[in-house]
Amino acid sequence: MSQLLQPGERTGPDGKPVSNQVLLSLSTRQFRIVRPRLHLVRMAHHDILHESHRKVDNIYFPNGGLISLVIVMANGKTAEAGVVGNEGVVGLEGLFGLKRSPLREIVQVAGTAYRLPATRLQKIFQSVPEILFRFSRFAVVNRMQVSQTAACNRLHEIDQRLARWLLMTQDRVQAGLLPMTHDFLATMLGTDRSSVTAAAGLLQKLKIIRYTRGSVTVLNRKALGETMRVLQPHPRIQRRVNSLKADFGASCTDGESSSRVNQPEAEGFTWGMQGSA
Repeated sequence: MSQLLQPGERTGPDGKPVSNQVLLSLSTRQFRIVRPRLHLVRMAHHDILHESHRKVDNIYFPNGGLISLVIVMANGKTAEAGVVGNEGVVGLEGLFGLKRSPLREIVQVAGTAYRLPATRLQKIFQSVPEILFRFSRFAVVNRMQVSQTAACNRLHEIDQRLARWLLMTQDRVQAGLLPMTHDFLATMLGTDRSSVTAAAGLLQKLKIIRYTRGSVTVLNRKALGETMRVLQPHPRIQRRVNSLKADFGASCTDGESSSRVNQPEAEGFTWGMQGSA
């Protein structure tokens, strides 16, 4: 397998650098076929890229920012099922020819993405079927992570789920400041606002984060990783995910980087929560 290119080594049709790892993983020939059809768009905070049970018209390749995959229940309540950054693709159902998705895909951190109509990408698959292999790899990894998130939301405490969310977010987002209300984060974690406040307070008491009005700063990333360690899946499943990621060439590690020795403990990672109590 060829080595994954670094951000900036390829450009889109607009001349802007490509940072999406799926696009960077394509061979030169494959990217030349896809490139003319890419359209760079800005994703604003709280933009909904796909609404649940609506037609999936476009595929998005994030260059930056963070997109939450949210399950919407019949009573209107929601819970986050996963997140996607520049390591992946948004709109997987349209990618594989499914007309609708059960997920609401909403921008959590603003950024840019390359957009491609689902129908055009399906035609590319027909003429260059080997491209589908790259997308299928990400689809498998993503759905494994969605399954893990569902299990965590059901079986584990809110402080552990918050720790995991902070690590997953920090792994995917380069910017430190995250505009985020308590209510929105409660939606992502499938809980209520008071539970989010209590969980953040506990992590601060343990001196893992510094929690003030409007922001959270990660003081000890290693300890944050220890807090969420019990949320790791069965080792056999984790080995499979790691293997697929290695084959795919992606570097994002879904919180696993929390144990890397070259990660500084004081990250200076700030999470802004507008209007928090």
